[in-house]
Amino acid sequence: MIRRVIWRIVRFGYVYLIKPLLFMMSPDNVHSHTISQMSFWQNVPGFTALVRLVFQQSSCSALKQQYHNVTFNSPVGLSAGFDKNGEIMPIIASLGFSFGEVGSVTADSCEGNIRPWFYRLPKTRSLVVNAGLNNHGSEAIIKRLANYSDSDLREFPIILSVAKTNSQKVISIEQGINDYVTTARRAKNQPNIKMIELNISCPNAYGGEDFTKPDGLELLLTAIDSINLKQPVFVKMPVNLDLLKAKDLLDVIVGHKIAGVTIANLAKNRTTANLKDDLPLSVVGNLSGEPTRDLSNELIRRTFLEYGKRLTIIGVGGIFSADDAYEKIKLGASLVELITGMIFEGPQLPSQIEDGLRRRLQTDGFNHISQAIGIDAKQ
Repeated sequence: MIRRVIWRIVRFGYVYLIKPLLFMMSPDNVHSHTISQMSFWQNVPGFTALVRLVFQQSSCSALKQQYHNVTFNSPVGLSAGFDKNGEIMPIIASLGFSFGEVGSVTADSCEGNIRPWFYRLPKTRSLVVNAGLNNHGSEAIIKRLANYSDSDLREFPIILSVAKTNSQKVISIEQGINDYVTTARRAKNQPNIKMIELNISCPNAYGGEDFTKPDGLELLLTAIDSINLKQPVFVKMPVNLDLLKAKDLLDVIVGHKIAGVTIANLAKNRTTANLKDDLPLSVVGNLSGEPTRDLSNELIRRTFLEYGKRLTIIGVGGIFSADDAYEKIKLGASLVELITGMIFEGPQLPSQIEDGLRRRLQTDGFNHISQAIGIDAKQ
């Protein structure tokens, strides 16, 4: 397959030529520069078509799924945290992702925490993240998403990740709920927003994480229920909860109008992470990538076993290959998302994962990806 050869060439050039140069620069600057450049180039006539020609492959019926009236051409999507302001969704779609998250967004604009926001752990294949929910505010971002045409997105569902504003003005539970509700109401009638995710577990905001406790989550979901959103709603789970505390949250979730859960957010516990790099105490933030993989996988497995008939699972954390994605699917994830893997492996990764999933289904004798979901959960 010609595209496989192209992807191998792209990966080689990225991993051995481009990435070493990028990793000599501040990760904050690399991220900002990447977003600004991609935003510029996607408005150049023909550029997204060229990217699509290089990276995308034809839709495969074996990978196509529909959940909650939303169609996904493959299970592979972009996680929240990369395109926080929804500036480059057409480019993301052209790279081969079948869906993508924007955000997390908050009711008011927010500058985020004091920089630096990111710190690389190259040997660990991880980033330390301390961005603090920097975003332009949900009103501006939702308007930007509304301006994308069908030809811009090409059957590319956008999930809006919603959090509470990182501000000293939003500390109480009541203020936090109002912040979520404000954004959810703004998104309610937006056709380009196909799903809404409630990020209850961002560790970098004022006021702590009241909504990772059952009582606080109950209040939040009751308020969200009252809006009668047209889009399916997901809840993004914390990854470091023990299984009993996770079950307490899931018991609350299934009592509301929630379609599924995203598993899971950044890892907070450095003492249990298998770090292969020095991580100074002065570096503030939480871990993405490889340190989240096993934690995420176990939570996916347990959630699927107990709640798989009620909740659709999006698996996140430590996906660097088709094997990583397939493992999450076999443990119970219907969809998967990544960011850190693309940073370490290159922009061809989503297409390579989709191609790899096709081949793994054939090897295992499956005709459709749905047949693989959860088959390893009981092992």
